[in-house]
Amino acid sequence: MSQELVDKLKSTVDKLEARVEELESRLKGEVSGGQGGGKSESIRMILMGPPGAGKGTQAPWIKEKYSCCHLATGDMLRAQVAAKTQLGREAKKIMDQGGLVSDDIMVEMIKSELDSNKECKNGFILDGFPRTTAQAEKLDEMLQAKSQNLKHAIELQIKDDLLVARITGRLIHPSSGRTYHKQFNPPKKDMTDDVTGEPLIQRSDDNEDALKKRLVTYHKQTAPVSDYYRKTGIWSGVDASKQPGEVWKSLLGIFEQDQKSGGSLMSRIGLRSS
Repeated sequence: MSQELVDKLKSTVDKLEARVEELESRLKGEVSGGQGGGKSESIRMILMGPPGAGKGTQAPWIKEKYSCCHLATGDMLRAQVAAKTQLGREAKKIMDQGGLVSDDIMVEMIKSELDSNKECKNGFILDGFPRTTAQAEKLDEMLQAKSQNLKHAIELQIKDDLLVARITGRLIHPSSGRTYHKQFNPPKKDMTDDVTGEPLIQRSDDNEDALKKRLVTYHKQTAPVSDYYRKTGIWSGVDASKQPGEVWKSLLGIFEQDQKSGGSLMSRIGLRSS
């Protein structure tokens, strides 16, 4: 191979690398300029786990650290109905007839939030959706059309028998979704939200019999969804039986590893050593 050809190939690779770095910056949500030319890593993730696994504890921490939105789909649906939006009216009509809100309406609600909620500009946490592979596929289609592909599908894993003690002591702040626990994570003042001072509640279905029924449904629905995201390569499992602080460290490890290993498309496809 002549030196001239080698030089041309090097020049072509250099141009490709520059273009790849530009595209990677866009994909990662890096923003240049402003004070000090800082950058922010966007989070686009699904948080899965059975009732009582700790989603309500970890999601607000992720939201605060990465300045993203937390879309708990149950809360989002109730808010849309209460606000009497077009989607809310469609959903209410279906629910009043005893039906289940369609996947298309749910995905459209999520899309609406991503388009209109300013908190979502730095990314999002989806909590409570998707619950089936069909929903996962529809969600992927919508996000791909927006060039906002998911980065993580994280499943908080814990044995069913450990959940009983957790769930029967769980306290909830209705308007924000913040969760506490009488034993493991008590509020500063009994039955009172730390942030607003408003009263906390205990869900009527937070009892052992109801929990076991919910867990049967959860495992039946979630196993195929976990498999779906395993195949796409974005699934991670986290031991949720640990204390909340330890679970948080595990989550941070996943996010930080993604930022390190995501480094270069050229190295990922074997064209450049990292």
